[in-house]
Amino acid sequence: LDILLVEKRFFTTREKAKSAIMAGEVLVDGEKFNKAGRIVKSDSNISVIKKETVYVSRGGEKLEKALKVFSVNLKGKRVIDVGASTGGFTDCLLKSGAEKVYCIDVGYGQLAWKLQKDSRVVVVDRTNIRYLNADKFDDLFELAAIDVSFISLDKVLPAVYNLIKEKGEVVALIKPQFEAGREFIQKGGLIKKAEVHQMVIERVGDKAQEMGFSV
Repeated sequence: LDILLVEKRFFTTREKAKSAIMAGEVLVDGEKFNKAGRIVKSDSNISVIKKETVYVSRGGEKLEKALKVFSVNLKGKRVIDVGASTGGFTDCLLKSGAEKVYCIDVGYGQLAWKLQKDSRVVVVDRTNIRYLNADKFDDLFELAAIDVSFISLDKVLPAVYNLIKEKGEVVALIKPQFEAGREFIQKGGLIKKAEVHQMVIERVGDKAQEMGFSV
């Protein structure tokens, strides 16, 4: 189904198609499909339900939920967004009251234009967080929001630790496929088993505590 959606130009990439399918936004002959790998006829009647988006990307919705669950107060805070990409996290951080957001990403020019021109945003492109030192900034941060791919948080958290204040907070999106071993990865590059998710969460938490974080 995901391949067919790209072929029919509903989406530009399979990843975007998969996200929409898993979010329940794709209908095939009037039926909601939630499995990207499902086989469907090429002449099927396919439609995509466009949901109202509050942020520039879905990342903002994920962060919004985390901020509520963890009761994080961002009002007037100076924040660093690690793995900013399009800026879903940054958008959410600003709308939640952050005073300033520094957007760190190894890529270039990905941040949504409305965020690039926002005076509260500082773009730090072509930068690997692992090699970023505190002396690049005029002060440490009160909170770090992390959304990185193709790298374990083990490699990212030590650098972040040196960039936040003593009582600073970190909200990190844990992606099991980049934390668990290859033996746990299922077809399509995802990990769906709840027990593996729990194992990964505990492992990341333990590693963070070893680095000096309170979890």
